[in-house]
Amino acid sequence: MGLREDLERFREVGEERREDLQSFIRYGDLSGSESERIKIPIKVVDLPEFQYDRLDRGGVGQGQGGTPDVGQPVGQPQPQAGDGDDDGEEGEPGEEGGEHEYYEMDPEEFAEELDEELGLDLEPKGKKVIEEVEGDFTDVTRTGPNSTLDFERLFKQGLKRKLATDFDESFVREAMKVAGETPRSVYRWCREEHILVSLAWIEAEWDEIPDDERGKWASFAEMADAVERTTTVQRIRRDGLREVPFRRDDERYRHPEIEEKKEKNVVVVNIRDVSGSMRETKRELVERTFTPLDWYLQGKYDNAEFVYIAHDADAWEVEREEFFGIRSGGGTRISSAYELAGEILEEQYPFAEWNRYVFAAGDSENSSNDTTERVIPLMREIPANRHAYVETQPGGTAINATHADEVADAFADDGDVVVATVKSREDVTEAIYEILQPATAKPRATANPATE
Repeated sequence: MGLREDLERFREVGEERREDLQSFIRYGDLSGSESERIKIPIKVVDLPEFQYDRLDRGGVGQGQGGTPDVGQPVGQPQPQAGDGDDDGEEGEPGEEGGEHEYYEMDPEEFAEELDEELGLDLEPKGKKVIEEVEGDFTDVTRTGPNSTLDFERLFKQGLKRKLATDFDESFVREAMKVAGETPRSVYRWCREEHILVSLAWIEAEWDEIPDDERGKWASFAEMADAVERTTTVQRIRRDGLREVPFRRDDERYRHPEIEEKKEKNVVVVNIRDVSGSMRETKRELVERTFTPLDWYLQGKYDNAEFVYIAHDADAWEVEREEFFGIRSGGGTRISSAYELAGEILEEQYPFAEWNRYVFAAGDSENSSNDTTERVIPLMREIPANRHAYVETQPGGTAINATHADEVADAFADDGDVVVATVKSREDVTEAIYEILQPATAKPRATANPATE
């Protein structure tokens, strides 16, 4: 393997050694990524280079002027003529260096890898019908054009009737030749022998029996011992199937099943407390929790839309760029955010057509009785796939920070409402798992951050 191949291999190794997602979410720079391009830093691997020999000795080929100092890098191999891109152009030295500082992935890949790392199993469901198409001809009705007649079904029904009502006519005619019997007595005997012949058929055939053959058998028993009785299957194999008794009641006409194509769409409402108590560390923990949730759900659904609501005592809708940086000096009334969220969802994102996630975060401090009297009833009124509240308290829960506990107590038996606590960066991925796990999933064992 040549030096150039070694160099490319080292670059590949660098990409393979990018940060794992959990470390990136906890400690990485999330602001460097965009909604469609998530940039994961690569752990640096030193690339090979020539260095001048430490031994200051002469020798064949040693240069005179411009001799490098001891340990001075000579530099990486330069492209030779023809070693450019596929179109034959020569590359300039150093042009490729920046491409290997980050590993880029789209939300779909991010969601797939986060599923694997955290053991998630979210299966999005389509809600909004975008098209109705004709599927397989699986539905049947009693009427329709002849071209859609289900002949296979018609034939099967007729064949079942044939097998159920068929009898050995020759055998019954021999029974008519028993001495002293009448059509009615022959009919009774046939019924006893489970021969499905009608009295009308026997009466119609009775006069066809030649006079010189009447009295041929002394009894039914003698006749049965002498004459072999064949089954319906044996007769069909011998003579073929000459007729099948079809009935109009058996006719069914095939119709295509109408299939609804549904788009897997989702709206995510992110709510954040921006009051004076939400200082920088708390805001960072909110960002580290909400940003990966946005990426993940965007990767899981065909169409994802996001609503960002900031609140202190009042609530207002903001753009994503403002959401994590806003800070207010006002008080806190969390219900104002849920009131606004309910209005937006009702007007723009009906639950019959949209999957909904409502995520709120703050330090759990709220105005007196607002949680029990307003927030909890509003959460019950807003249908969603998942409601979540993320409590950020780096220094431990404050005495008046009761919102999270009150929500957890109110929805203790509701698997679609999650309360997660994030005290430090190490808690972020566990909170994400709690929010995204299925309602019936059991809590997973928490990893020890010190060993990761």
